[in-house]
Amino acid sequence: MAKASASFVCQSCGATTSKWSGRCEACGEWNSIVEEKPLSAGPAKKSLGAARGRSVALSDLSSTEAPPPRTASALSELDRVLGGGLVPGSAVLVGGDPGIGKSTLLLQAAAHFAQAGLGTIYVSGEEASAQVRMRAQRLGLDQAPVRLAAETNLRNILTTLEQEKPKLAIIDSIQTMWADNVDSAPGSVSQVRAAAHELTSFAKRHGTAVIMVGHVTKDGQIAGPRVVEHMVDTVLYFEGERGHQFRILRAVKNRFGPADEIGVFEMTGAGLAEVLNPSALFLSERGQPSPGSVVFSGIEGTRPLLVEFQALVAPTPHAQPRRSVVGWDGSRLAMILAVLEARCGIPFAGLDVYLNVAGGMKVSEPAADLAVAAALLSAREDAALPPETVVFGEISLSGALRPVAQAENRLKEARKLGFSSAILPSGGKAAAASGMTLTQMADLTAFVGDVFGAG
Repeated sequence: MAKASASFVCQSCGATTSKWSGRCEACGEWNSIVEEKPLSAGPAKKSLGAARGRSVALSDLSSTEAPPPRTASALSELDRVLGGGLVPGSAVLVGGDPGIGKSTLLLQAAAHFAQAGLGTIYVSGEEASAQVRMRAQRLGLDQAPVRLAAETNLRNILTTLEQEKPKLAIIDSIQTMWADNVDSAPGSVSQVRAAAHELTSFAKRHGTAVIMVGHVTKDGQIAGPRVVEHMVDTVLYFEGERGHQFRILRAVKNRFGPADEIGVFEMTGAGLAEVLNPSALFLSERGQPSPGSVVFSGIEGTRPLLVEFQALVAPTPHAQPRRSVVGWDGSRLAMILAVLEARCGIPFAGLDVYLNVAGGMKVSEPAADLAVAAALLSAREDAALPPETVVFGEISLSGALRPVAQAENRLKEARKLGFSSAILPSGGKAAAASGMTLTQMADLTAFVGDVFGAG
């Protein structure tokens, strides 16, 4: 029988190679590749088909089951992202940059769930219990019935959870957990994978909801193999810029609710405060209309959200013009610039282009194409759009404008915040938004000519 060879795994991205190297070819990290021993195959055994197991109960698709019960907390934004509350036996993975507020959010969530009647245990592998108590006292949560533990040994943690039988267990963080049956250093890919598997299996067997904190790499992905995200039921990302007080909790995977749902929080001296009307907050610092400023009416999950796109176009002193983007897709910006030049005859050669989404928000939907094009043209022509106007629509490579989904909800949110007119693609269901002046465009050329008189 051939001897199983060792494998070398990158601790940043999880890529596997057959030999060690100083630099990972997949992610480019240096000194991140560690040797991992293979699992022992053990003595030769009979095949699985030769040994009879127990029969598995089967059911048909027409069988009806009650939806899983949920426990809501006092944090309605967190409940929204979870799909309506916490489901018993679910495994939740929360990722975010260091210092963004993950521990603060989960400590507040633990206190609220405990006060709602869930027996809650908070296990910290990064801080001592005294440090967690100090944070709880600063947040005014020191009287919440949450039990604390400072431990990194996974076997001890599972034994404690089996004895205490809590309804909610928070593990902060999964990278600090150490399984003594895995021959690898804490924080390695093997340790993270084994710890996540054991905690998820415990959640399913005992009906305990488990929330795990995961660190992220420099490109924003949860550190460790992607198989960890497949193990759990829900993956949440806690996003935000250090210079802004806003924090976005985004669901990228949810087996019990909608994905791409967001919850908006504001970092204050007393912890994270909920933002029930994020559109008004993101537009609160917006002054008089200025060139390069355009309000976009978007949809994040099930929530309509208004954000401001800001563009700056200036002559470049360099041979290669700069293209700087914050909060949007840089490749999408390159496509919009190419369509404007090829279909509308508006070149941006020799011009630096800067694009920013105000408030630290990140927008990913294609419906923002027309708002970005409007911001670029407004900055280039030094002409502000009419006040109280929102813009949305998708741009195709041919220059045509495509209708987007949920136009009525977008317009309703804009009208609620005092906007009286909208520029959007022709077609689609937008007639129900009574009271707003709608300007519908068929293609980008008509938009450039009618709004800016260029082209």
